[in-house]
Amino acid sequence: MYTGTAVFDVLLPGDSRSLKAKRSYVRPIVAALRKFEVSAAEVGALDRHGRAEIGVAVVAAEAGHVGDVLDSCERLMAGRPEIELLSVRRRLRGDED
Repeated sequence: MYTGTAVFDVLLPGDSRSLKAKRSYVRPIVAALRKFEVSAAEVGALDRHGRAEIGVAVVAAEAGHVGDVLDSCERLMAGRPEIELLSVRRRLRGDED
């Protein structure tokens, strides 16, 4: 069994100066990520306007599948025109870890 996680640090548009406006950007992104059958949520920068950290987690029998799913999530995040993807932190763990 392998688990993989990724945390995406994103810069939101300038009009996200309130938490309500921030949610209007984060919710559709989290919903789109969940289509890859991952757990996804806003996990950091919760009280910072204009920034968000969105985390995803996936579990699979093969490390290659975990990598493929995380790659798909990263492509989705990088392709979103309304945000700027600042960084990605990924981690893969197996039974031996």
